[in-house]
Amino acid sequence: MKNIFNYSKATISDFEKAVDQFGWVIYENALNQGLITQIINDLEPAYLQRRKIQTQNGIETNMEGTLHHLLECNNFSLHFLEQMFCDKEMRFFLGGNYILNGLSGVINMKNDRPYVQNIHRDLRSFTGNMKMMIQLIVLLDDFTEENGATYFLSGSHKEDVKPSEEYFYKHADRAITKKGSIILFDSNLWHAAGKNYTENARRVLTLSFTKPFFKPMFDFPRYLGYEFGESLSESLRQVLGYNARIPADLYEFYQPAHKRMYLSNQG
Repeated sequence: MKNIFNYSKATISDFEKAVDQFGWVIYENALNQGLITQIINDLEPAYLQRRKIQTQNGIETNMEGTLHHLLECNNFSLHFLEQMFCDKEMRFFLGGNYILNGLSGVINMKNDRPYVQNIHRDLRSFTGNMKMMIQLIVLLDDFTEENGATYFLSGSHKEDVKPSEEYFYKHADRAITKKGSIILFDSNLWHAAGKNYTENARRVLTLSFTKPFFKPMFDFPRYLGYEFGESLSESLRQVLGYNARIPADLYEFYQPAHKRMYLSNQG
């Protein structure tokens, strides 16, 4: 398969051909060990906080090891997003500006059976050639067959019909690669996390990005604060959705062009 590239050497042409044919691309050597360590150190307390809420609300079943909405002012997330990993590929895929739809994580442990191990695609409505969303998986540990490397059914981003389990596991490819890699894939692609049969955690970040007019999973500007947004770089303001907000009252709606909640270059 010609869908594995060195992050610093890959071209847009490489991405275009691989994502069209297979629906997914692996970029090796994308993250350095320092950033990986920073992310891992922030995951444990983040998971404990989220697991407590899952349990309190009675939704802990099949949610083991899942961490949703990791974007916070004081953890790794803003520093990670500032690196603008795969920016040129995502701009090509989505046709211009894009925003963060969700930033989550998975800690895949032995005997856990979270919902991400089900065969699924991350965009519920099939959009075919209209590209609306793209996914990143950021590897914080090596991906092996034994620890649950993700299954991808190559080419299935072009099909609306969900494959049977028999067909999927007979024909799907495994993303066997090293920590520090990024897997970038079309959100229409059918995939499933593998089961971890080892004693060690298999940890990842999972991110989704969309065209700016697509509704995100979380209102990041409102959560972080509009004043906080003024301190961010232009690239972060774009990615976090500060340029694609929804007015909440008439005063926010009736503004000069440069102060509008939804700017004209957002599609």
